[in-house]
Amino acid sequence: MNFYWIKTPQIIKRLFSNQVWDIPNTENKIYLTFDDGPTPEITEWVLEILKENSINATFFCIGNNIEKHPEIFNKIINDGHGVGNHTFNHKNGWKTTTADYLQNVELCESAIKNQLPKAFGTKIRNLFRPPYGKIKPSQSKKLRNLGYKIIMWDILTADFDEKTSKEKCLENATKKVTSGSVIVFHDSVKAFKNLEYALPKTIQILKEKGFVFDVIQ
Repeated sequence: MNFYWIKTPQIIKRLFSNQVWDIPNTENKIYLTFDDGPTPEITEWVLEILKENSINATFFCIGNNIEKHPEIFNKIINDGHGVGNHTFNHKNGWKTTTADYLQNVELCESAIKNQLPKAFGTKIRNLFRPPYGKIKPSQSKKLRNLGYKIIMWDILTADFDEKTSKEKCLENATKKVTSGSVIVFHDSVKAFKNLEYALPKTIQILKEKGFVFDVIQ
């Protein structure tokens, strides 16, 4: 049985304060993020929804998917969204040696750099999100020493969970959002049933509450 929090408890944020769980600000900014792409059709659908609403988000991409679908990855960049590293093969840090984990991160980094226009330089290469949120302290420390910001989340929509209804996913995505919240969706086949229903409504509800969407820097 999988266990996870929808709203990350403050004690977790304090215990693992070297990782970014939210981004406090005074401008009511929040941060939509999408994990596991680029995925044909699904990522492109997400990009259309974002464009229709004139907002930008941050995509934590799997290196293998970048290599398989470079045209979709380039569309993410060209549409003005941020990108981050999500390992090359969606590695579970708890089940992977630190050396193997770092190598997998570097493989993803290479996939990102091979696709990024030269004009971007290195300004967006420092974001990393561990798949499943599972990362050992030794892995976290080494990645931070390499200059990565480890981006976790404040709100987990649970769109990936087949036991989560689309209505519950929407509630998860909107009910406890506060200024600075980092919100996780997944642009994956597994999550699409919930994502397709919840994402447009989430954007509408959060806009009506006065939130402004931004890219993680």
